[in-house]
Amino acid sequence: MSNPQKPRLVWFDANRVCAAVGVVMIHTTTDFAGQPFPEATPGERFVPVLLRSIGEFSGSEMFFFFSLFLMAMRVDRHRPGYRAAVMTQAERLLVPFVFWTIFYAFFRLVKAEAFGYAPQYLEQLGELRTWFSYFLLGRSQYHMHFLPTLFAIFLFFPVMRIAMRYPILGVMLFATLGAMDHVQRYFYAIELDPLTRAYLVRITKVWGYVGYGFAAFALYSLWRDGIPRGESKLIRRGAFYFASMAYLATLPFFGHALFEGQWGVRTGWDYYGHFLMPLFMFSIFMGGQFMSWSPKWSARAKYTFGVYLVHPLIIDLFDVFMFKTGLSGLITPAVLVVLRFAVVLPASFGLALLLERTKPLAWTIGLGPPPWKAGRETPVRQD
Repeated sequence: MSNPQKPRLVWFDANRVCAAVGVVMIHTTTDFAGQPFPEATPGERFVPVLLRSIGEFSGSEMFFFFSLFLMAMRVDRHRPGYRAAVMTQAERLLVPFVFWTIFYAFFRLVKAEAFGYAPQYLEQLGELRTWFSYFLLGRSQYHMHFLPTLFAIFLFFPVMRIAMRYPILGVMLFATLGAMDHVQRYFYAIELDPLTRAYLVRITKVWGYVGYGFAAFALYSLWRDGIPRGESKLIRRGAFYFASMAYLATLPFFGHALFEGQWGVRTGWDYYGHFLMPLFMFSIFMGGQFMSWSPKWSARAKYTFGVYLVHPLIIDLFDVFMFKTGLSGLITPAVLVVLRFAVVLPASFGLALLLERTKPLAWTIGLGPPPWKAGRETPVRQD
């Protein structure tokens, strides 16, 4: 993430940290079942839904954007062959993915036991189709879809390189998202086995999310060629406007959650507002590249991948504690989600730091070599 002609991308690191905070906020602002407190009144749901809407300024799609921007940088610098590039990404993404898939598959028994559905969950674990969905779709936990999906998107990097040569093709993100929405609507409109539908939807998502690659490669090309200070300010101002417009477009989705107590279906412009937000947020930070960013952003940014991976286990432990002690029934939804966020965010960073310092496990969050490669490293001199 350093460049011989440019200083470290501290603006990029700041964006990563804010995105990690946003993802944690998204997942901590629901009830124990991931719903917008259907038993509460609209007034009691206001704070959770509001915080959820703010968190979605940076969702998992934002992490796709980061990874694809870095991919563009590596491709531009090293010009790797297709096989070498794919094998590198497989080691970086799929090896940790296997570890966390197995971990979450069994760790979820903790919450299942506490909430009384352990027998049903154990029965699911005994089915081969469950494990296929865990390893192919990332369904061992609600956030694990990111790793296999990102790897599948990386397979298209030779196509994304077109946008590095012709940055105007970055606007194709709008078209790929539109096509993705059109096909997915059809899959949900016809009679299909739910798991079969899930596979078809994921394939469609991969093809649609390649549009993020076009946008990321295009922005990398512009950044590499140099954006003057004055034009950077213009980009930042414009991105602020488009981000605010995208947020306004999502209000019907959150209004439905507020008044109905259930998540609706993203359709029309609230769909585009949600899925285009990563482009606008990334542009805000890139437009601020000449600002005086604290190096503390970079120090924290290296833990964001770890925070993304571990925060659901902290959430589950928090929920089990609140449920078992009966405290959840004594506080309002607003207090519950604020307290959960205040606990989970620092605990997730703390656990990521602990994993980094535990050398045999640092590789699970991308901060160290896997055990089978550790012995190949050149020893560090101590004198």
